[in-house]
Amino acid sequence: MSHQHAAPDEGGPPDPQVSQAARRNLAIAMVPLILATVVGLVVLWPRGVNPDVATGLEIPAELVDGTVTATDEAPCPGLLDEGGPQCTVASVRLTSGPAEGEIIFLDVTPGPASPDLGPGDKVVLGHVTDLPPGAPPGSEYYFADFQRDLPLGILALLFAGSVILLGRWRGLRALAALGLSLAVLILFVLPGILQGRSPVAVAVVGSAAIMIMALYLAHGTNVRTTTALLGTLVSLCLTGVLAVLFVGATSLTGLASEEAVYLQVSADAINLEGLILAGIIIGTLGVLDDVTVTQASAVWELRKANQAWGFMDIYRPALRIGRDHIASTVNTLVLAYAGAALPLLILFTQARRPLVEVASGEVVATEIVRTLVGSIGLVASVPITTALTAAAVAGLPPLAWRRARGSKADHKPLPM
Repeated sequence: MSHQHAAPDEGGPPDPQVSQAARRNLAIAMVPLILATVVGLVVLWPRGVNPDVATGLEIPAELVDGTVTATDEAPCPGLLDEGGPQCTVASVRLTSGPAEGEIIFLDVTPGPASPDLGPGDKVVLGHVTDLPPGAPPGSEYYFADFQRDLPLGILALLFAGSVILLGRWRGLRALAALGLSLAVLILFVLPGILQGRSPVAVAVVGSAAIMIMALYLAHGTNVRTTTALLGTLVSLCLTGVLAVLFVGATSLTGLASEEAVYLQVSADAINLEGLILAGIIIGTLGVLDDVTVTQASAVWELRKANQAWGFMDIYRPALRIGRDHIASTVNTLVLAYAGAALPLLILFTQARRPLVEVASGEVVATEIVRTLVGSIGLVASVPITTALTAAAVAGLPPLAWRRARGSKADHKPLPM
């Protein structure tokens, strides 16, 4: 005799039973996908160093840490007119590197891009070891950045603490899944692209690996997670196809940003158009799993509320929930991209260029394609995931929902 129990951290009715046929169909769908992902990881895994990209990315100076002890003003070096602009001379005690403990003097030329240094500031300095003959003393050091390790570490601890406080063990598993996602990006996706592999193939395989590991770790190896995972992967494939079509149709070259130009010079083995496609796929992935997991959970809870409901009785109200979710998520996605490109949009506004001309420029067109293709993938994920999960909990094979649509249930369906 089998018994049903509610999850230990959730109240309410017991979880719905899922038929063996539905479990078998889900397994038949998932096993080939997992095997294909494993094969893709093995084939595309980065090995060694690509000589076409390694030399151009070397940094000509080492970075050292320091602390500003005092600041003063003095005429800028090389200017004969003492009444000219005054430079900030910062005394910096080196806290790392071969000259640790020494104090050096750093000249900061005034300007909108110059740092505002004050006593106590933690800074990162570039140390040029190969100076040309006749270089003035102290010119081997230059301001590179501020040290941000401590505030970023505190922020990361606050984030982890809030997730664990609310999510408890599930929150801890979600953080572990986040760690795995970052590991795949750092160990597989980025080195694979740098070695000249197809950015699209690397992004698809990496995204599939992230989803399989992250969703199962964060939400458990169960039917609900499996249907969310299938919905994510199907929607991701649709996103990839649309990205290939419209990146080609709009003739995006990938040369719109300074970073792309630098990569073109230093790493000519990288396919910049493919890099746009990979960015669309990976960027959409982060929002897709949110939508699909939410839809799978909504279907699951509706079935728990009344385990006599059939496929269509669950599918229709769950789809209404999905419509509300999509309406807010698409808006969030568009605003996120607009916020990231806000300085660029302000620049175009100041230039008083027509809206059509601005939108058709490659910089903005890239973001438009990225946003709209990702949004279409999100919209498609709702009916796909809802149908898969409803078919599973209703005890129907995933392709049998059309037969159920015309049948009459022996119970009262939800009011429409």
